[in-house]
Amino acid sequence: MKLEEVNNYENAVSYCLMIPRFSGKNNPQITKRFYAFLGEPGSNAKIVHVAGTNGKGSVCAFMDSILRENKNTVGMFVSPHLTDIRERICYNREWIDKDSFYRAFDTVRDKLKQFRETENEREYHPSFFEMLFFLAMVFFEEKRPDVIILETGLGGRLDATNVISHPVICVITEIGYDHMEYLGDTLPKIASEKAGIIKRKIPVIFMDKRQETTEVIKQRAKELDALCIPVSKEDANLISIGDKHIDFSYKSRYYENVGITIRTKAVYQVENALLALKAVETLLPKEEISQTVLQNGIEKMHWEGRMEEAAPGIFLDGAHNEDGIQAFLDSVSTDGCKGRRFLLFSAVSDKQFIKMAEMIGQSGLFSRIYTAPIENERGIDKAQLNRLFDSLKETVHVDDVKEAYYLMRKQQQSNDYIYVAGSLYLIGQMKKYVKELPNDQF
Repeated sequence: MKLEEVNNYENAVSYCLMIPRFSGKNNPQITKRFYAFLGEPGSNAKIVHVAGTNGKGSVCAFMDSILRENKNTVGMFVSPHLTDIRERICYNREWIDKDSFYRAFDTVRDKLKQFRETENEREYHPSFFEMLFFLAMVFFEEKRPDVIILETGLGGRLDATNVISHPVICVITEIGYDHMEYLGDTLPKIASEKAGIIKRKIPVIFMDKRQETTEVIKQRAKELDALCIPVSKEDANLISIGDKHIDFSYKSRYYENVGITIRTKAVYQVENALLALKAVETLLPKEEISQTVLQNGIEKMHWEGRMEEAAPGIFLDGAHNEDGIQAFLDSVSTDGCKGRRFLLFSAVSDKQFIKMAEMIGQSGLFSRIYTAPIENERGIDKAQLNRLFDSLKETVHVDDVKEAYYLMRKQQQSNDYIYVAGSLYLIGQMKKYVKELPNDQF
């Protein structure tokens, strides 16, 4: 489909999904030039820029929930999507509507045509991620939210979202090993790429978890005279882990100790909530944010695919790298399951899937592990999946995800838990099958 042939929402989505086939990553300079040519839409809002390896989406969602509880209007751009491309672009947590998506696409298309002609850049085309970022900013320019929350895609320094030159705060979540072919093969190298979002004299809130990454972030902040605000597990006193919630006490900069409840079984969400709380308290003065707003905003947050209970006893978690899998296993180990645990695992080929499988196998948490290839060209094939858990007796290799889900549900008894992890693409598929195969079919 040619760009000029797109004439409705469905065409626009199809075109966007085709972009990776003919457009690679662009030089950041031309991305910045085109954003300027668009008129820098959305740049007059208060922009919060979020980078990191794990937890970016959750931190964005926590901040969004707190700010909306505070009666602020919020635009949010995140990735990837699970079932619908519009999930990536939200206003007050509602997906961009189809008409607005097409209008934004039409605006970007017209400007792209002009840019090619007037700037002598006839070969330029936004990448898939860049196109969606531009659509988001055009949409936010129309909606005029009080705050825009932008999640980086890959890295930070070279990310399309880094064309934003004046965010109000920057947030860097936990940094671990992922996308090493692009970001570097050591944690300091990866941290350096993530720290590329830090701007001169703009506060940066970051997860102080590993000394080698903390030093990189602090050094970059020092170079840019940016206020550096570390967040660590010391900012919370864990009170209790319940069946479907976690209670802890947060050391607030405004209200001393604040009792916080997170509606999830995922222990790792405590760190993400801490980052969001600290970020909001850095963004807003005390007179504009109450203790009750902080508490209610955190408790009301719902983020799909992160230890999400999609149906009774069925948990979907998007863990897709070593740190993510470790956090997932930590949460599973405290789940209070009184029966058996089943796991469906799959992954994409550019992840550390062998190491992830080793960690899962060594945990001894699962009575039976199922594997199935995901419906994505990046997914590892069935032969590779079959070899991952060779040393385990209770492993079931299935041809597709839907069949694996059906088999697990048929085996599940009242006290058993089913888990799904390894890839957000896998989670997207599973959400569809959970809806298609209701409980009364088992």
